[in-house]
Amino acid sequence: MKLFKSLPFRLLLGIVIGMLLGLVLPESVMVVVVTVKYILGQVITFCVPLIIIGFIAPSITKLGNNATRLLTVAIIIAYVSSVLAAAMSMIAGFILIPHMTIVTSADGLRSLPDVAFQLDIPQIMPVMSALVFSVLVGLAAVWTKANTITAVLQEFQQIVLKVVEKVIIPILPFFIAATFCGLAWEGSITKQLPIFLLVIIIVLIGHYIWMTVLYGTATAYSGLSGLEVVKHYGPAYLTAVGTMSSAATLAVALKCAHQSKNLRSDMVDFGIPLFANIHLCGSVLTEVFFVMTISKVLYGQLPSLGTMILFILLLGIFAIGAPGVPGGTVMASLGLITGILGFDANGTALMLAIFALQDSFGTACNVTGDGALTLILTGYAKKHGIKEEKQTTVNF
Repeated sequence: MKLFKSLPFRLLLGIVIGMLLGLVLPESVMVVVVTVKYILGQVITFCVPLIIIGFIAPSITKLGNNATRLLTVAIIIAYVSSVLAAAMSMIAGFILIPHMTIVTSADGLRSLPDVAFQLDIPQIMPVMSALVFSVLVGLAAVWTKANTITAVLQEFQQIVLKVVEKVIIPILPFFIAATFCGLAWEGSITKQLPIFLLVIIIVLIGHYIWMTVLYGTATAYSGLSGLEVVKHYGPAYLTAVGTMSSAATLAVALKCAHQSKNLRSDMVDFGIPLFANIHLCGSVLTEVFFVMTISKVLYGQLPSLGTMILFILLLGIFAIGAPGVPGGTVMASLGLITGILGFDANGTALMLAIFALQDSFGTACNVTGDGALTLILTGYAKKHGIKEEKQTTVNF
């Protein structure tokens, strides 16, 4: 049946099977699961820079003289989205946290066994290097009218599309199943999650509120329905929950965005890979609420309003440079957490632990929000007379 072959069904099936197996498998079998997850993760991670180069650079060359302008617009709206999401979270924190009692520790968790063997597959370059490389090469090819390089980039895009279709999409359900199997086996799902359930629920509500704001704004600006875009994002949301990585979800996010009739194909190929690395609205929203919670729990008071505003403005910049990998936002901003908020080692460790518990949902918010920003780009291109260039896509 078509249902059983669809990506959303396979992703959901992987989550359910992984969690059930994690509750019953012995440690000897978990060694195999952990090893399989590690190898699949290495393959996916290796392909991420290739996907970024294969989509962003050719898309910039097809945008022609409009590339620089669209890149500037994309960075601005990504920064504004992250900062405003963080500001909303800050306001909620000042209102709600003083009235909350939160337990901050959990015992009895099992440690996952080590991999049976380690097969490292290093990336050809880091994700941020691939992003900068793609932007510079694409812009330089436009500026110099380098027809040969432009043709090479477009042919490289075809190669990457086939890698996504034949390699990344088929192994994603297995990778997600192994991830949830590990979470269930070590006890994170059954023990740690209930302890922080209240905080996580509040943050999740914040995610959905902000996604509603983004898609409402995109609809009003572009004159096109945001609901028509977001209805295709189920597989990307589930993949982000399983991978905890915007970069690892990139292939599925491209697939979902291309299914929308309201998103221009050239804007999708340009915007989705770019926003996957610079638009982290869900992650910064989460981090702001969590640092305020931890400050109250460990240090007895919330940070001052001025301190939080400074933290948010800088966090938006750091989020643009954060890698789209699990925990990338909080890792990139550790200097802000210790330097501006004054967290000690205990506060930093607790922040990392709590953030990791919900990192998948923050990533899912990031990925889904990218569709709204791409709709804004589509509206911008329409309003400013930027003609659509023919793009090559793949059917998943």
